[in-house]
Amino acid sequence: MTSSRLVPAGVARNWPGMTWAALGMAAAIAIAAPVRGHAADAFPSKPIVMVVPFAAGGPTDVVARSVAAAMSKSLGQSVVVENRLGAGGTVSASYVAKAAPDGYTILIHHNGMATAPALYSKLSYKPLTDFAFVGQVADVPMTLLGRHDLPPNSLPELVTYIQKNQSKVNLANAGLGAVSQLCGMLFQKAIGVDLQAIPYQGTAPAMTALLGGQVDVLCDQTTQTLPHIKADKVKLYGVTTVDRIQALPNAPTLREGGLKGFEVKVWHGVYAPKGTPPAVIDKLNGALRAALKDPAVAARLQELGAVIVPEDKQTPEGLRTWLAAEIDKWSPIIKAAGVKAD
Repeated sequence: MTSSRLVPAGVARNWPGMTWAALGMAAAIAIAAPVRGHAADAFPSKPIVMVVPFAAGGPTDVVARSVAAAMSKSLGQSVVVENRLGAGGTVSASYVAKAAPDGYTILIHHNGMATAPALYSKLSYKPLTDFAFVGQVADVPMTLLGRHDLPPNSLPELVTYIQKNQSKVNLANAGLGAVSQLCGMLFQKAIGVDLQAIPYQGTAPAMTALLGGQVDVLCDQTTQTLPHIKADKVKLYGVTTVDRIQALPNAPTLREGGLKGFEVKVWHGVYAPKGTPPAVIDKLNGALRAALKDPAVAARLQELGAVIVPEDKQTPEGLRTWLAAEIDKWSPIIKAAGVKAD
């Protein structure tokens, strides 16, 4: 006869009234439970992949690599950045949504996480329900620029100039779904014009076109624009944040220039696949928050004009709440403009 000593204590008390099949199942469950707990405790036991939806060297990639390196210190394992390009970030997001929910594949994404539902008719994931949230990272201000020889010298002059010459003025962006496109859409709506939009494959070629005088106006983030602004190679008409920014203390906000309620910034969040164990999310969040306190990370992000988000936004709930609000903000604007990326 089988000895009750071979059966976990919690099962042995009840086993005389159980069938052998039920007894075996109960024993397996009892034995597996501490193994699962141990696996969560041991996380991470191998390198973690942080998927970036955009090209190496781009603004999101630069933020990701700074944060990943610092997270590695806390986790005791490398956090390796992997660039997976395509379809405005939806390729990467879909890949991570379908990855094993074990914490070893995570995603860092910007505003595109909130705009994809309105931009794509067929999206293979739902941003609010197909991910576990780790936390927000940093906000990057946008800047409204003109080519160096564009006649207006201030935002009010630019608005007047565009309203009188809108058929002759074009507006560059970094591609469908890019934050530069969203910023341009909001700018056109704010001043009541419809400009010719010229999309490029990324922020770098859009900026190259502006520097070369092939386009007139561009709205892009400080991670890309600061060097050219400081070198006086472009005209700066303002920053898109509520308050002036430390990186450009003399630059007025667009609100100061008369565009009331105008605010656009590039924000970044870290996500894991839905179903990732809470204990693993806690460890990832702890490493993220430690990274954002790292002096080297703070200094690097400050160089880029980025601002680390407040601690309440660095939490899983902080990111989820922000994402929901951003979806509500941008969906009607995108739908009203009739813009589709597919």
